[in-house]
Amino acid sequence: MVDQGKYGRNWDDEELDLIVADYFAMLDDAVSGRPLVKLHHAKALSQQIGRTVGSVGQKYGNISAVLTELGMPKLNGFGSRPNYQEAIFSALERHLDQHPAAWDIGMPLRDSLRAQAAEQPIYGSGVSEPSTVFEPAPLLMTAAPPLGAERPRRPAGLSRLVRKFDPAARDQRNRQLGLLGEERIFHHERAHLIAHDRADLAKKVEWTSQERGDGAGYDIRSFDPTNGRERLIEVKATRGGASTDFFLTRTECEVAQERPDAWRLYRVHSLPVRPEFFVLAPPLESAVVLTPEAWRASF
Repeated sequence: MVDQGKYGRNWDDEELDLIVADYFAMLDDAVSGRPLVKLHHAKALSQQIGRTVGSVGQKYGNISAVLTELGMPKLNGFGSRPNYQEAIFSALERHLDQHPAAWDIGMPLRDSLRAQAAEQPIYGSGVSEPSTVFEPAPLLMTAAPPLGAERPRRPAGLSRLVRKFDPAARDQRNRQLGLLGEERIFHHERAHLIAHDRADLAKKVEWTSQERGDGAGYDIRSFDPTNGRERLIEVKATRGGASTDFFLTRTECEVAQERPDAWRLYRVHSLPVRPEFFVLAPPLESAVVLTPEAWRASF
């Protein structure tokens, strides 16, 4: 039953802790493929805390918006509502500090893709007929986000969370996430070439980071279907939204400068719930703000 006395009042810490825990429980069900009816959750929580279902839904949207900024997956259907109550940041911080496993939600997905592949070859010279190899659902290509100066400023509490949990650094350390992103783009490139009647080129697509190791300055060697020219693709993956920060290595920047005609950055975001990607071409300074994060010391 709705508590009329709560109309217009901010949510207290107990209510926020309950809805944050409920959101993560739903998110875990969604990415794990378990049955989920979000309205049932919203109604149950509404009855528990005396808030309207609409108010609960709006708070779910607040949580979605924050998780996007933290480089985590979010639930579809609630939108991203940035009209935050400041206390939501502390509630999310408490939950993530107390439940570190929440950072791993959705990460077993790549293992399930591997199982579906049924031991078929997946890259490089081992592929003889592209049409016979397992390929996941096509990725949706979107436009790149605007530069930071054109986006709304983050609230102080959200900026503090981003500094503390550093989504770019988390993504950089998460090798499984990086491999998942590369795998999706590898299959995307082959499917794209086949769709343009270039199965001959699809057979030549190389997952370079797997066949030759890291350090080349790109992850996948592909081709332009219109002219057959080489494409050197560096993949950056995140479970967060399109505007989540990411790191570039010195080698990647150098190859981008040396081969601007061929080098491309594919930013895969919103993994694993609704993966999408956009493409950046050199010069990178026209699309992103590059900030030095570390310095090499030598004698």
